[in-house]
Amino acid sequence: MAELLLEVFSEEIPARMQARAAADLGRLVGDRLKAAELACEGLHSYVTARRLTLVARGLPTAQPDAREEKRGPRADAPDKAIGGFLRANGLRREQCEERETDKGVFLFAVIERQGRPTGEVLAELLPEVLAALPWPKSMRWGSGATRWVRPLHSILALFDGAVVDFAFADLTSGDTTAGHRFHAPEPIVVTGFDDYRDKLAAARVLIDPAERQERILAGARALAKGAGLSLVEDPGLLAEIAGLVEWPVPVLGAFDPRFMAVPPEVLVTTMKVNQKYLSLRDGKGELASNFIAVANLEAADGGRQIAAGNEYVLGARLADAEFFWNQDRRQTLESRLPALAEMVFHAKLGSLADKVARIEALAGELAGQIPGAEAGKARRAAHLAKADLVSDMVYEFPELQGVMGRYYALNDGEDEAVAQAIAEHYSPAGPNDDCPSAPISLCVALADKLDTLVGFWSIDEKPSGSRDPFALRRAALGVIRMVLENALRLPLAQLFAVAREPLPNAGAAGDDTDLLDFFADRLKVHLREQGVRHDLVAAVFALGDEDDLSRLVTRVAALSDFVDSDDGGNLLVAYRRAANILRIEEKKDAASHDGVADRGLLRQDEERTLAAALSTAIDRADQALAGGDFSAAMSALSALRQPVDGFFEEVTVNTDDPELRGNRLRLLSEIRATLHKVADFSQIEG
Repeated sequence: MAELLLEVFSEEIPARMQARAAADLGRLVGDRLKAAELACEGLHSYVTARRLTLVARGLPTAQPDAREEKRGPRADAPDKAIGGFLRANGLRREQCEERETDKGVFLFAVIERQGRPTGEVLAELLPEVLAALPWPKSMRWGSGATRWVRPLHSILALFDGAVVDFAFADLTSGDTTAGHRFHAPEPIVVTGFDDYRDKLAAARVLIDPAERQERILAGARALAKGAGLSLVEDPGLLAEIAGLVEWPVPVLGAFDPRFMAVPPEVLVTTMKVNQKYLSLRDGKGELASNFIAVANLEAADGGRQIAAGNEYVLGARLADAEFFWNQDRRQTLESRLPALAEMVFHAKLGSLADKVARIEALAGELAGQIPGAEAGKARRAAHLAKADLVSDMVYEFPELQGVMGRYYALNDGEDEAVAQAIAEHYSPAGPNDDCPSAPISLCVALADKLDTLVGFWSIDEKPSGSRDPFALRRAALGVIRMVLENALRLPLAQLFAVAREPLPNAGAAGDDTDLLDFFADRLKVHLREQGVRHDLVAAVFALGDEDDLSRLVTRVAALSDFVDSDDGGNLLVAYRRAANILRIEEKKDAASHDGVADRGLLRQDEERTLAAALSTAIDRADQALAGGDFSAAMSALSALRQPVDGFFEEVTVNTDDPELRGNRLRLLSEIRATLHKVADFSQIEG
């Protein structure tokens, strides 16, 4: 078994593209090796700012030999047919075998192919992979026609220690790479992956992104500890920084304490977005006037000059942020609202000012449904929620929308609950984001997302497949999480109608049913991640009378307990038996057997016992459902198990007496209808 080593060496690859590129390289090589019948024991890809690397171990030195048999025409077929078969397979007549089959004597071509050396296959395969590697953005350079993310400098390709000879982008593959841009730019000849990895490490290049992250994290923590500070952990930023350097060296810097008067979120965002610096906290857990930058080299002075340079650049950045902060506070949020009329939310849904008016009305409606919410404050928060979008700070840092709105609202003397709602109304922005819990915040956050969902539904801009340009799945999941995590009781259908009323393209009321189905799908995904069966969600949603998500989840939990019990499991089997009989007989009769069985036509004790049990179960289930006690409703159904079992054991449904048969089918229909009071049992799997 042998090893393949591939390195594509280039100018700096943007950090945001690196992980995907490494994964794509591994996928493409793996797929083509498999197609070429070259199985490998292990394949790993690595990426730095300047190189994509792949190693595949345990490859055979040649493809396996192949023997293929092809049946041709009959032995006595016309010469033209036989000649075409021979030419297609590059054979002569005497190279074919004649074999007798149950349909006559046929020609068989036996083609034996000797496996090609793996090196030859790789010489064809690898340039195809490089040409197929997808990039979000690519470029051309020089006079060549090849497109790549950045100009290429060299290609290293070795198989079993020998060069895999091919050309790509006017470059010829070889056994040479280069080390760190500053520490070791000289050519390095390698013989295999272990030699490659070790020589690059000695030349100040760590090819593994995970190793670079560990080095950055350990160094940053040590610097912070030495200064009596603690590191603000940011895995996303850490991964991005690791993509910018090949030999990470953390350095500690500081900025003018005067900037601490600017909101900490602004300072952190400036350091993170503009400079890729890690933030620090002091012993009280508050943001410190220090930062950690990560250099790409080891400086002779221990990094003092690097730190000084970064401090100078950051000072200018923070001065800009300070200016924006001071300027923005000279103007109230209220005075910024007219500018929203000039900002288009969507061509068919009006401006941002139109959206604000809609969520203001909807937030007021929601205040009546959310305990502790005051309608006036909810409307006020919604009224101001988008005003910070036209501030200088948010224009510079869109990540701070809502956050700056809170600061500016407090500066204007707005109520704390109103300011908090402005800050939180975009939440939750993702599955790991915290949900609002304050009543006013919930009103505005829900109103914003519901308006978005109903609005895009009204113009038929719905998610399809993987396409979701307006993040409607995320909005629906946000609504679901806020409702469930805060145990809210909200009638979604009613809220959809309120949200739809002021829309310029109101759409049909039937859109609400489709939107409820969309919520059902999102809820299934959400609950499935928590171990809840999706078919139970579908069984409850299928009734069409449940748009209260909290009550629905309670109902699903009760249904889950029920079907997991012995009585529930057996009753589910009986339900299916009844439903199957009804389906078959109704198809045969071309008529429905829905309705109530005539108690006067009940002949056997088992029929009468079942009918009485159904009446009792219906009364108890209706009473429990009216009170929202779904466990009690399921318990009422559990009492049907023995009467239903007895009925199927002793009663013949398809009797010769038409009147008696019809009455018994209606009794089966009552079983179905009774169980459908709590869920559509036909949706339950297993």
